[in-house]
Amino acid sequence: MFTPTSLNSIQITATPVRYQEQILTEQALDFISNLHQAFEGRRVELMQRRQLNRARIANGHDPKFLEETRHIREDASWQVAPIAPGLQDRRVEITGPIERKMAINALNSGANVWLADMEDACSPTWQNVIKNQVNLLRVLDGELDFTDPDGREYKLNSYELSDLPTIVVRPRGLHLPEKHLLINGKPIAGAFVDFGLHFFHNAQRLIDSGRGAYYYLPKLENHLEARLWNDVFVLAQELLGIERGTIRATVLIETITAAFEMEEILYELREHSAGLNAGRWDYIFSIIKNFRSRGPRFVFPDRELVTMTSPFMRAYTEQLVRACHRRGATAIGGMSAFVPSRKDASINQIAFEKVSEDKAREANDGFDGSWVAHPDLVPVAREVYDRVLGANPHQISRTREDVEVSAKELLNVEGLEGRITERGIRENIEIAIRYVESWLRGNGAVALRNLMEDAATAEISRSQLWQWIHQSAITDTGEVITRAWMHELTDETIDKIERFEGDRFEQAVEIFEACALRDDFPTFLTSNTYQRYLDTPAPAYEMAS
Repeated sequence: MFTPTSLNSIQITATPVRYQEQILTEQALDFISNLHQAFEGRRVELMQRRQLNRARIANGHDPKFLEETRHIREDASWQVAPIAPGLQDRRVEITGPIERKMAINALNSGANVWLADMEDACSPTWQNVIKNQVNLLRVLDGELDFTDPDGREYKLNSYELSDLPTIVVRPRGLHLPEKHLLINGKPIAGAFVDFGLHFFHNAQRLIDSGRGAYYYLPKLENHLEARLWNDVFVLAQELLGIERGTIRATVLIETITAAFEMEEILYELREHSAGLNAGRWDYIFSIIKNFRSRGPRFVFPDRELVTMTSPFMRAYTEQLVRACHRRGATAIGGMSAFVPSRKDASINQIAFEKVSEDKAREANDGFDGSWVAHPDLVPVAREVYDRVLGANPHQISRTREDVEVSAKELLNVEGLEGRITERGIRENIEIAIRYVESWLRGNGAVALRNLMEDAATAEISRSQLWQWIHQSAITDTGEVITRAWMHELTDETIDKIERFEGDRFEQAVEIFEACALRDDFPTFLTSNTYQRYLDTPAPAYEMAS
């Protein structure tokens, strides 16, 4: 039986996995400990502030543009830091887990940026936490390769970083703990662990290669959280003797409260800012979560009908481009999650047309680049952005002064078209259960029905179901959505799912019902699941998957 060990001031409670000693060195743990000691108190206060803000919204107080930061928005003189090396042209960014095969395919895809995801596309098993760091080091060491069970070999086309997409790492959000690393019996924030280990091991080497240590910051809810991250960056650079302002961070605007503080977020991070991203799926989840008990006005139709052309989503993206370009920052568009079919070319043709249309809307609105989830979508998105940008690396000069977005427009959900259907309910149930089951087995990015689903889409699915039940929503055929009916549909869904040895469907259903079909509404699907269910021991031979 494994006995927890201590190294310096940190207790390690996980069963050791292969290569762990290369990552958890005494110096690296000292670095993380310094971040924890300096910022954990503020982080906890900010998480408590989130709860208070959610309670205010639930009690009828809509988010608004802050009066106390008006001077920041009205001061036209400030700009973010100049664009850093490797981030000048971000027209196509590919996202995905840091698994060897997927990482190699992403780095060989021809995209401008690879978002190495430790967050929504990653199930944070201890094996994955260490593996992510190991595989990012392997890229710099020229040792990243993979052999499929069928014998196919995968290697990088080049080990010169200048020939590869710029690597931007997305650590976990501030709300998630790392339960396997404790200081004084309390877990270190997963965000500090992911960022700290990557920065400690890679920052100077990335700088020496002509790039830099770059990050995506997820789930921020206000400018005070951006201020915290800026202070983390300042201390991290100071501890390693790296020039202040070297780090660059792109913030995902994926919460409704952050949408009212875009310029303030850029301002707080201005010496480290690389721009903002329209995290569309989490943004929809945030609205449902915050307004779930505010009556029929905020009851959305089937998930697939909540599109980027919806009035509140148009206002959000227009505001994002304007905020970024006014301040010299890059605006990055949302995800295209389509996974091409190897069997049906007609599915691909229809999907590629939709992706092209989506990217054209973004590019014409002023975005400087966009996300895709699969290498086959890189040329589709590139063709669109090439047509708009031409030889220019971005279009920051389009300041979009024609845009004036009001608080009312950001919350204009009345214009949604479509209805709730039984098919939509069934799909939400199946997606949520299948995703959780896969997540419990250590897979955070799941291809379902030719879409790459991650935690955000599972969150939308279970949140919609919860809201529909508690608002007694009615389907297009006149059926009132009740808890009893939802239990029936859940049982039918499970009966149709093909089971396999070692599956985690029983736990997945238990988690799904706790998060979607009960009166309580867990803030995040993954938080309680991580603490209670995610299996930590991992055989060493599985390490390199």
